[in-house]
Amino acid sequence: MNLRNKHIIILGAGRSGQAAAALALREGAVVSVHDMASEIIGFSDEVQLVTNAKVETGRKSSCDLLVLSPGIDGETDFVRAYQENAGELIGEVELASRFYQGRIVAITGTNGKTTTTELVQRILSHSGTSCLACGNYGIPFSEIVMLDEPPVSVALEVSSFQLETITSFHPDVVIWLNFSADHMDRYPTLAAYKNAKLRVFKNLTENNRIIVRAGEDIGTQLADITTFSTEGNADYTLDSGWISQGDQKIIDLAETGLRGLHNAENAMAAYAACLSFGIDAQTASEALDKCAPPLHRCELVRTLDGVEYINDSKATNLHALDSALRSQGRPIVLIAGGKQKGLDYSELLPRLQQTTKTVIVFGEIADQLEITFSVIADQLPTIKVGDLEDAVFQARQVAKHGDTILFSPGTSSFDMFTGYEQRGDCFRQIVNQQN
Repeated sequence: MNLRNKHIIILGAGRSGQAAAALALREGAVVSVHDMASEIIGFSDEVQLVTNAKVETGRKSSCDLLVLSPGIDGETDFVRAYQENAGELIGEVELASRFYQGRIVAITGTNGKTTTTELVQRILSHSGTSCLACGNYGIPFSEIVMLDEPPVSVALEVSSFQLETITSFHPDVVIWLNFSADHMDRYPTLAAYKNAKLRVFKNLTENNRIIVRAGEDIGTQLADITTFSTEGNADYTLDSGWISQGDQKIIDLAETGLRGLHNAENAMAAYAACLSFGIDAQTASEALDKCAPPLHRCELVRTLDGVEYINDSKATNLHALDSALRSQGRPIVLIAGGKQKGLDYSELLPRLQQTTKTVIVFGEIADQLEITFSVIADQLPTIKVGDLEDAVFQARQVAKHGDTILFSPGTSSFDMFTGYEQRGDCFRQIVNQQN
């Protein structure tokens, strides 16, 4: 792709926008960054900055290439105005992929992407294959491309938002972990959300490989398919705490720091993807030895008075919450709630009845959760509180020796926090202050 002397407009001044601008400048483009904010910082003096951008700004603009940041919905009048006089619309991941010469493992799904991305990087790096995690997790793909010596492979976490704007993006291996309702505040239908994710397969051929959880409907694909599951038949399964390939036990999860069935599946998917690089089971086992899950994903904060406190703040949708519930082996006192995203929590009632003794709800969605869970109030007492500190206090009053207090909100955090990281840090701080 030749960008020399081409005019590029980047919509969105966040980190991916900054990375895209830097890459475009390196390739000789004339770069403008437009954002609705009243102030834009973090860019080279060579970049023209346009603040307070709106629909009229877009209509008056023209460019050879329009690069859209993933946080901006491409179906808005704002973006359409810019498209009127743009040669092509792509995203930062698409832009970076056109200049990257190495192999790409793309990881997508509703949940487990970050853990699996870390595991792929860990296994490949341990084997001597240089690999960095990037994309929706870690650093923007464009920053990887701009390194003096880019790695020969990347573990690239890709969200539906990023996949909306790909055209020629062609990973070597795709991991599809799972699919369930999420981001229904952005997508008009569940089908629209899934179709955005399915774009990850758009350019695959029979020379590529797909790693997919058994039972997931991904349509007809040309690439070779490998399946994994802790529930039922698959190429990779769980047998007495071991990840097994057929009848062969290959990775002992007890030797890792990975807790729960969901992390077993993440490890299966990561190993299966790395197998296409020639990585053997012994090398993968060594790479996963004593590894710990990422912060905020079923993270054991502490055990106090015989009660485990688990920080699962990264659970921003129902599938993640369900995975956390089924991964615990002790009675659960659940703390849930946050931003209203249009999700139907009644889907969780059967799982809650099996695993949970009390639910503490808070945040913007607290009233809805209280009403939803009231249908089984005799089996699942629900306590509504005003903030996270009160939620931990109430949970501690209810929990008994041998229980787990699970902080797994099931929705995003933006009603009260800047993100799931701040929310999880707050939970950890409150828990560690308990005497």
